[in-house]
Amino acid sequence: MSQDVAGIILAGGQSRRMGGGDKTLLSFGDGSLLSRIVSRLAPQVGPLALSANGDPARFAGFGLPVLADTVEGFAGPLAGILTGLEWASMACDAVVTVAGDTPFLPKNLVERLVAAADERPGSIAVACSGGKRHPTFALWPAELHDALRRFLVDEGNRRVSAFIDRHGFVEVEFPMLKSGGREIDPFFNINTPDDLAVAGRLLQSVEP
Repeated sequence: MSQDVAGIILAGGQSRRMGGGDKTLLSFGDGSLLSRIVSRLAPQVGPLALSANGDPARFAGFGLPVLADTVEGFAGPLAGILTGLEWASMACDAVVTVAGDTPFLPKNLVERLVAAADERPGSIAVACSGGKRHPTFALWPAELHDALRRFLVDEGNRRVSAFIDRHGFVEVEFPMLKSGGREIDPFFNINTPDDLAVAGRLLQSVEP
């Protein structure tokens, strides 16, 4: 566990394709999608919080801080990242963000992102798999919160990748998972009921 790195789960996403509501609270395995992600991320970080708008009471069972966006207009994941950076900046050097709908995120995610960032001080370390970049899975220097606020509020730019590209980054490639002769993206995210069913079946064959 890295005490100097905070974790932020971007848990506020709603999905019309899943019938609306909080996707992270859908039943999964013995709990919910969110409980699965908390169990994988919490051992890797120091402070851990959820980024979500609306009534925080719906997450009360997790015992974690719930951070509402500090900018108006429901500006998407970049607003959650900004809020996480501002929350953590007094106590931590960096923040690792993850999406709240990815039940197979690597157990060595933070370790590898930190190692890559140490090689390129001040850079954002971004997770990749199968040659694809996953911008919401990244390590962000906490000191970036002022620059990110200017980017999001003053410039009105909500694109996570655009901020990463402007600031400077290092990519960290993660291997595919193996399941019954198939390759599964460790950052496989759940957007539809079919995705949820597939992920449920994979629980039996992918590393717990």
